[in-house]
Amino acid sequence: MRNSFEVPAYNDMMCELFQAMKELGGSGTIREIDDKTVEILKLPIEVQEIMHGNSSKSEVEYRLAWTRTYMKKVGILENSSRGVWSLTTMGRELEKINPEEVVQKVREMTFLKTSDAHHINIEDENLENDGVDTPEEIQSWREKLKNILLKLKPDAFERLTQRLLRESGFTQVKVTGKTGDGGIDGTGIVKLNGIISFHMLFQCKRYTGTVSAGEIRDFRGAMQGRADKGLFITTGKFSTPAIEEANRSGTTPIDLVDGDELVDKLRELQLGVAPVNDYMIDEAWFLSI
Repeated sequence: MRNSFEVPAYNDMMCELFQAMKELGGSGTIREIDDKTVEILKLPIEVQEIMHGNSSKSEVEYRLAWTRTYMKKVGILENSSRGVWSLTTMGRELEKINPEEVVQKVREMTFLKTSDAHHINIEDENLENDGVDTPEEIQSWREKLKNILLKLKPDAFERLTQRLLRESGFTQVKVTGKTGDGGIDGTGIVKLNGIISFHMLFQCKRYTGTVSAGEIRDFRGAMQGRADKGLFITTGKFSTPAIEEANRSGTTPIDLVDGDELVDKLRELQLGVAPVNDYMIDEAWFLSI
């Protein structure tokens, strides 16, 4: 039995959110949907005021974002670029929904290619590791940027890397655009203190996972005798063995840039990323005066 002062799990609010959508006429803004769902759930104000970590969102808002995401995955909800959510044709035709079926279906879709596809624990609330995309409305700008980078076509990501290197002081940066070149995506020259020049070969990969030591060795093999340094850029991460391989003594050095460092560099150079100062207007507060 859940304590009345606990925040309901995302799947425990699906039926109420579905009811809220019906009562709102089939569509609504995130604020309207959240408010109506909370009203239907009759959540105490103490529960509503529990914040999600150090974010500006309450725990209820955070979990309702996941509720909408799961319902969208199975085709019950859809949302527009203007932030309005609505019931789909299928959603409007349904009289009720089964949260367990929704969660099971989404997670089977997510883990379809893994051996755990038929061993999914619906009670597991560890959302950040279940493979389901984090709802856009609760993503940090870093997460949103990483997702955008992952959606870029390979040639677009290569051009982005070319621009990034040019903005960072590299010269004669070229994208090879060749296949079967051992993973070499481009070349460039970096000059230290305007005096010493190093010829560099780079590889840029859009990974969601971890780059292995084997991939670093393959890259170094393709570089052999062709450059002074290597640069491997990825949207993912590098395994510890990969980092050790990149820095192995007696071999051509390879600098590594992982997803977090790539995002930081794009922010620093303001390439597609710009700081924004904004304020949230509490219309209800003004109307209550």
